[in-house]
Amino acid sequence: MGTARVLGAALIALGLAAGPAAADSSPSPSASQDGRGPTRAGTSFRTATEIEQGQRATATASTGDYLYWSFPADAGQRPTVRATVKLPGRHAAQTWQLDVYDGLRRRQACQYGAQTRTAAPGASSVELACVLRTVRAWSEPWADDPLPGTYYVRLTAVGLPAADRGLPVGAGVRADSADAGGAAAVDGSLAAPLVPGVAAKSVQDEGGSPDPAVLSSLEPADGWTSGWWSDRWVWTAAGGLLAALAGIGGYALTRGAGRPGRVPPGA
Repeated sequence: MGTARVLGAALIALGLAAGPAAADSSPSPSASQDGRGPTRAGTSFRTATEIEQGQRATATASTGDYLYWSFPADAGQRPTVRATVKLPGRHAAQTWQLDVYDGLRRRQACQYGAQTRTAAPGASSVELACVLRTVRAWSEPWADDPLPGTYYVRLTAVGLPAADRGLPVGAGVRADSADAGGAAAVDGSLAAPLVPGVAAKSVQDEGGSPDPAVLSSLEPADGWTSGWWSDRWVWTAAGGLLAALAGIGGYALTRGAGRPGRVPPGA
């Protein structure tokens, strides 16, 4: 009975530890219930329109324009950016490209997804996607790892024929993230997230003159964690508890309860 009780307690402890880890692996919740976002796009890094993860931003533009959006991404997240371009009725073959840059404006490679696609003549739309590497809480200065902070999305057509320049198009962009959990945790953190982007929504003061530009105002719903917490702590604590329970169980099994004592020599 004692051994069964020990094993039962171990299984319960393992289940409690696995609960938070399973929750962390689910995608981040949407920023709003309907997921609707801004209806415009910036034309440069400095004027990139801010969106939250889970929002779908839309914009009307012309072929040949550069469209920019920005969103926050924290340590342990693996962002996925998707874009849809609605094309005019008549057009030649068009190649569209989706690029993602970090807070230092370094272009980040896509692990998965069609980052560049060519729409056939007369096609009604083209879809692109980019799955980034997991954002790390800390990295060597010379490395090109994704770090916590603002990420920029740039959408544009490349190699356009002259006849297609200026045609009206509609664009939609959405950024989501999945939590990579403790497997992506590192021993270190940044002093501050990389958020050098300038917000496009600068307001005017009472006199009508624009306020000074401000740093990007968006951040994750739970704030910047910078990697101080991960489910690796849960599994470490669970492993220590299981080791202690295993030691108690092993002692109970090898103690030999009810074994007769040794008979003294010469008795």
